[in-house]
Amino acid sequence: MHQSKADLTVVMDTPDAVVQHQAGFGTAADDSELAAERFRVSAGTDLTPLLEGLPDDACQCPHWGYVIAGEVTVRYSDDTEEVAEAGDVVYWPPGHTAWVDEDAEFVLFSPHEDHMAVFEHMATKMGE
Repeated sequence: MHQSKADLTVVMDTPDAVVQHQAGFGTAADDSELAAERFRVSAGTDLTPLLEGLPDDACQCPHWGYVIAGEVTVRYSDDTEEVAEAGDVVYWPPGHTAWVDEDAEFVLFSPHEDHMAVFEHMATKMGE
């Protein structure tokens, strides 16, 4: 799921501040500690091969975030795809892979332990 910043509801608009809001933007299943993560990814990077061996060969960690630059294509376990571009806020539920066709930068907030397990799996795949 992604949402363009232009489509976010304005909940406060003053001369000094504008606040936009999107309700219903994913749910946190428990009280897991969240990690803030900044990604700078080079054109042509595809995480799909590195996720092989995980359930559904996909990342099972949810992410909430913001695309700073470029575009990120996400494919979900049901084979639907979407493209999030600079300025979009994103929620990627469990069961996804991602790739970029051009350089991209984005920030994610993810359950720390769950995402570290995915990173460890990816590191093992890179060492094969």
